[in-house]
Amino acid sequence: MDVKDPSTELTLEERRGLAYAGYACLVVVAVWVFLAIGPGTPLLDESATAEARLTPFFQSLVAAFFVLFLAAGWAYGKGAGVVKDHRDIVRMMSEAMADLGYYLVLAFAAAHFVAMFNWSNLGLIFAINGAEILESSNLPDPMLLTLIIVLCAFINLFVGSASAKWALLAPVVVPMLMLVGISPEMSTAAYRVGDGATNIVTPLMPYFPLILIFCQRWQREFGLGSLAATMLPYSALLLLSGIILTIVWVLLGLPLGPGAMVEFAL
Repeated sequence: MDVKDPSTELTLEERRGLAYAGYACLVVVAVWVFLAIGPGTPLLDESATAEARLTPFFQSLVAAFFVLFLAAGWAYGKGAGVVKDHRDIVRMMSEAMADLGYYLVLAFAAAHFVAMFNWSNLGLIFAINGAEILESSNLPDPMLLTLIIVLCAFINLFVGSASAKWALLAPVVVPMLMLVGISPEMSTAAYRVGDGATNIVTPLMPYFPLILIFCQRWQREFGLGSLAATMLPYSALLLLSGIILTIVWVLLGLPLGPGAMVEFAL
C-alpha cells in the first residue's frame, strides 16, 4: 500500500477532485433535506405524530450514506482523472468488496454455528447449569462480572473477531447471568470491557497488521513481538481500569442507559 508523505502538497488534479467531491456531497445533502422538509415528500410522514414524522427520514439514512459516498467518490475520481468511466467504478467496488472476504466467510460460519447451537438447545442447557453453579457459589455480582471480563479478555487472544466471540459467548453468558439477576445490558457491557482490553496485544486482531505497517514506516525492525510488548502495559492497565469501573458501576447501581439497569428480574 502506497502512503503519501503527509508533507506533500496536493496536485492540481487532486484539488479539482476534492472540489468535485464537495459539490457532490452538497447536492446529495440538499436533495435529502428537501425530501425531509418539503410538503408531501416521501421522507416526511405528515399523518404521524410530531415525534414520528421523521421516521421515514431516519429509515432512509443507510441509503443516503451509500449515495453520498458513491457520489463523492465518483466525483473525486472524475476530477482527479482516476475514474474514466463506470467500469472503473465497478472495478474499484469489486476490489473493496474483496477486502471483506474474510468477514463474509467468518459471518457465514458464525451464522451456521448460531443456528446449530440454537437447534441443539445447548445454550439453554449450559446457561441453566452454569446459573446453578453461580448461585451455589454465592459470589457477589461484581465478582461474577469480573470473571466474565477476564474470560472475554482471555478468549480475545485466540478469537480476534468481536462478532465471532459474541456469537460464541452470548447464547450462554447472557441467559446464564439473567438467571442470577444480571441484566443483558450489563452482560454486554462486561463483554465489551474484556473484548476491548486485549485487542492490541493479539496478532489475530484484523487491524494488527495495519498497525504494524504504520509502525514500520518509522522503525523498520519493528515486528510482532515488539508491538505486543509495547502495548502489553497499556492492555493490562486498560483491563484493570475497566474492571474497577465495572465494579464501581455495579456497586452504585447506575443505569446503563434509558430503562437499562444492572439488576434483572425474571
